[in-house]
Amino acid sequence: MEITLKDIVDIMEKHFPLRLAESWDNPGLQIGSLEAPVKRAAVALDADEYSIDQALKLKADVLITHHPLFFNGVKKIDYEQPEGRIIQKLIRGGTAVYSAHTNLDSAPNGLNQYLAELIELEDIKLLGCQQEETLYKLVVFVPANHLAAVRAAVHEAGAGHIGNYSDCSFYARGTGTFKPMEGAAPYAGSVGELEYADEFRLETIVRKNQIPQVVSAMLASHPYEEVAYDLLPLAIGGTQYSYGRLGELQKPVTLEQLAYMVKKKLGISGLKIAGEKGKLIKKVGLACGAGSILLDAALQQGVDVFISGDIKYHEAQAGLRKGIALIDAGHQGTEAIVGTFLQRLLRHEISLLKSSCPVDVLDAKPIFIFY
Repeated sequence: MEITLKDIVDIMEKHFPLRLAESWDNPGLQIGSLEAPVKRAAVALDADEYSIDQALKLKADVLITHHPLFFNGVKKIDYEQPEGRIIQKLIRGGTAVYSAHTNLDSAPNGLNQYLAELIELEDIKLLGCQQEETLYKLVVFVPANHLAAVRAAVHEAGAGHIGNYSDCSFYARGTGTFKPMEGAAPYAGSVGELEYADEFRLETIVRKNQIPQVVSAMLASHPYEEVAYDLLPLAIGGTQYSYGRLGELQKPVTLEQLAYMVKKKLGISGLKIAGEKGKLIKKVGLACGAGSILLDAALQQGVDVFISGDIKYHEAQAGLRKGIALIDAGHQGTEAIVGTFLQRLLRHEISLLKSSCPVDVLDAKPIFIFY
């Protein structure tokens, strides 16, 4: 079996669904064909000229990046301009680009979860909440002899997930009535006569983004010409997602000791701290990249220190005034680990495909190095 770019994309979007991305973001396929075969993949933080040159040298069929190649619409492709030159290189070299950005940050087992585990936090939870699923209850009336088929169809389409449980539903038996009119082609009953049908009321939970495929699967598996169903918005929310993570160290350490540990774990040679070096740290909040948007959440959730990148002077001052320390390990410093993270993930997932054409997954190192 030959592995295609679509296989790689399916792996990425299984773990980092595009629905988790911010509205301003542009993750997904940036350039290339989903039908193209893939024998070698490269991973990098950025789709910049350096990483693209590295991917081309490695003869990679796809470059998978954290930061998208395109954030805004492309109005022209001028080969004399940096963006146009990059596009020209990719097309000539036959290398596709796929990006996973804020969806990778927010996913339950995404980059921030990896960062929290890397610095050995325990009891890891969400820091703040950027997104909460909107849930609906799907109610459909099904003839008794089709209950199993319709129930299986809607669950296979993604309905019925509550926490760590799948295939969640409820059904109760009753009697439905209908009278087929002129022009109808009823599954049961006769035109002009009132029919009493042995039916089940089937209920299940559906995420808002899943409604089209779930309803489509339900209608395709249902025998009736006109299907009676309801979609009811629920007051309770579904799964929450956040860029940030909150956890505790196994034992308290000083701010200075934690800073050295973070520096070592991230493989960087410098970072910035704000706070007393001897301050004892137990509860840690973090958000990779430019994560200062979660500083207020860190304050509200009572962390001892907040770790991120691109923390501005006045943000640091505000944090100090309210009693928390800060570690700024840089935007790249907190996100360059994406190479190792995606290498491990893709190598494992690709091995499960049991292809006779294995894929090499290589790291295209970043151009910016800390000294």
